[in-house]
Amino acid sequence: MSEVYQGGDLLAEVVRSGFVEGVHRGSVVVLRGDGSVHSTAGDFEAPVFPRSANKPMQSVGALRCGLDLTDDADLAVASASHRGEPFHIARIRRILLRAGLTPDDLACPPDLPIDPDARDAVLSAGGGPTRLLMNCSGKHAAMLATCRSAGWSIHDYLEPDHPLQKANRQAVTDLTGYDVAATGVDGCGAPLYAFPLLGLAKAFLSLVTAEPGGLERRVADAMRAHPELVSGTRGADTLLMRAVPSALVKGGAEGVAAIGIPGVGAVAVKIDDGAHRAAVPVAVAALRTLDLSGLELDETILAQLDRTVLYGGGEPVGEVRPLWPEG
Repeated sequence: MSEVYQGGDLLAEVVRSGFVEGVHRGSVVVLRGDGSVHSTAGDFEAPVFPRSANKPMQSVGALRCGLDLTDDADLAVASASHRGEPFHIARIRRILLRAGLTPDDLACPPDLPIDPDARDAVLSAGGGPTRLLMNCSGKHAAMLATCRSAGWSIHDYLEPDHPLQKANRQAVTDLTGYDVAATGVDGCGAPLYAFPLLGLAKAFLSLVTAEPGGLERRVADAMRAHPELVSGTRGADTLLMRAVPSALVKGGAEGVAAIGIPGVGAVAVKIDDGAHRAAVPVAVAALRTLDLSGLELDETILAQLDRTVLYGGGEPVGEVRPLWPEG
């Protein structure tokens, strides 16, 4: 395993009006259902920050520490990069209220909703950025609720040496099979752990193949049962979980995508320049290299995701399309 990420292979091209105006490089690893490596591209064994793709593992850490959620839909939004739609915010308020907390206890930075309609509604009503609207507020609410359940302090819950964050780090190590190579600060302020892309694929396969009723499986099942809570009405994670109902999907900033499907395998993608517009099509192309014949797929949705449409003058004029594995 290389200690520093060396960069990836050519994975996608950007075509506008029939002209290739750019490319995206990155790394991919595809696992079979038994966990063996099916195919790879780029530097898949070097540590990377998976960003929000770490969230399902952080939820496992919280459950291990006694997080008590009465509804698995709450667990889904705790594992989410939500879009700030009203049903997201109502559920996060509920998590805080049950723990005797308020949005003022959240330590994530203020932000506006990612969903454009939700953002416009906030601004039209005279509102502005708040901690509750930030896309990681579900994770933070669950972290705070865990601290309350365990009797831990909440003012310093984001410190790497806080008992909760130590438990989250251990969950990452257990699920990926790798020691943490580096610790950083995520965009929301929470500790962020680096490990190889191969470990990310292994973790997602472990989550969907864990014993029913176990904590790991509970996280996977909650996210798959409530995909709209994971990335909103229109998010790529939501759409892909609807297109492949047994799939667990979670993206992350800086061009990360992870997919796990029981009995089929797993995919993890990292785009070097951080472009999510390339990560999703490459992930779908990688997924199609596995045997999906036993699954009920929504090909209409998959067709929406295997290319990213480019616009000119408000009309489609091109696309970002994968070159790997075909290329």
